[in-house]
Amino acid sequence: MTSRTIDIMLPFYGRTDHFVAAVESVLAQSDPDWHLTIIDDANPDPAGVEWAASLDDERIEIRRNASNRGINASFQECVALSTRSLVTIFGCDDFMRPNYVARVKALAIEYPEASMIHPGVQIIDADGAPATTLVDTAKRFYRPSARGRSVLLSGEALARSVIRGNWMNFPAVAWDGASLRSVGFRPGYHVVQDLALVIDLCIRGGGLLVDDVVAFEYRRHVSSVSSWRAKDGSRFVEEGDYFREVASLFAAQSWRKAERAARVHLSSRINALTMLPAALRAGDAKSAKVLSRHVIFA
Repeated sequence: MTSRTIDIMLPFYGRTDHFVAAVESVLAQSDPDWHLTIIDDANPDPAGVEWAASLDDERIEIRRNASNRGINASFQECVALSTRSLVTIFGCDDFMRPNYVARVKALAIEYPEASMIHPGVQIIDADGAPATTLVDTAKRFYRPSARGRSVLLSGEALARSVIRGNWMNFPAVAWDGASLRSVGFRPGYHVVQDLALVIDLCIRGGGLLVDDVVAFEYRRHVSSVSSWRAKDGSRFVEEGDYFREVASLFAAQSWRKAERAARVHLSSRINALTMLPAALRAGDAKSAKVLSRHVIFA
């Protein structure tokens, strides 16, 4: 990573108030060396983008899609438009603490071998208050503990770590721009695209730096794509297909522990199991069947 300037890519489709808070958190960075690209994915309410345009900040670029392209296409667009040595694909409802840019840039200098930098994250709810959820409690169980320092994972250790339970908060990650652009997101995925990207980089020799210094706030709420896809079961169809595919990739690398974790994918099965009672209570036989199949056979 030669240049330390960071591209903050912000695909936007959602609540205007959350979007404004996200942009304001970028403006409040202690290190002003950033470039923000807002990709308005045909959001119905123009107020947020109009407000951003009124800021008249040369570091802010705004692009608008003529029609809604969806999350995967927006992510691909973020990769294609990025040019700088560090890239963050920021969530339009998340929040950067003032130290985010300074922290990831410092870590990029200290660990030039890292393709991905994952800072410490605080989970917040829809109103911005600190939150604790079952999902995030499980993520903490799988997330490597840096214990006040930074830990670099690579190879099978990295693959097994994220496949056992995808503990990463994707919008918080700062990516090495050249590595990100050389791989990109796999087309066709709507839930596991972030996990697939990490694994693809890992297989190519990329490392993930885990840092405990909190620099990002990740908003957890039920309206996300992954949440509603989990409820109707479609999330787990995609996950099952991906885990079977990636198990073969690990076998080709002779990563036996990672292969076993992919074939078992216990955390994914447990997640589906927690969704099953609600589907049964609602009389949703189709979703219950998909969830049950994933728990038992996937």
